[in-house]
Amino acid sequence: MIIEKTAIKGLLLVTPDVFTDERGVFFESYNQQRWTEAGVSDLFVQDNQSQSRKGVVRGLHFQKPPFAQSKLVRVLQGSVLDVAVDIRRSSPTYGQHISVLLSADNLKQFFLPCGFAHGFIALEEGTLFAYKCSQLYCKEAEVTIPYNDPLLEIDWGIDNPVVSEKDLQGIDFKNFISPFD
Repeated sequence: MIIEKTAIKGLLLVTPDVFTDERGVFFESYNQQRWTEAGVSDLFVQDNQSQSRKGVVRGLHFQKPPFAQSKLVRVLQGSVLDVAVDIRRSSPTYGQHISVLLSADNLKQFFLPCGFAHGFIALEEGTLFAYKCSQLYCKEAEVTIPYNDPLLEIDWGIDNPVVSEKDLQGIDFKNFISPFD
């Protein structure tokens, strides 16, 4: 497994060791011991999966403490542009984001510690997205920042995505007060 640090501290791009032969492909998608050895101590308690049509944007979401979640995300089918926005007030990269391409072909995974808003856009029909969470879902703790907030300057690569009403009703970043130090 190769773990790459990104330009924003805490965000990690993970490439698993992939074994291919005439039967197909095998790789270990998660191993707690290897994560601990790599310095990530988060324990995951919930797995989620979504299926999206091409052009669907989900996010930007996070949960407030004490229900804040670290996430390990990957794509099972199709591809996404995955986005993490730093919402840690004391971070020198506060308000900045990282975008990565995750696909069923590249098998990459993206680790987001607590303190990041998260979203993605499905780049193919029937994209299956899976993620592990370090905390159980709590509806009352969930917060949304609009995917197209002008202060964040995220290039989603699409003019008219499909977005839920809930995701359009988020808190504008200029009025946002982060619960993360």
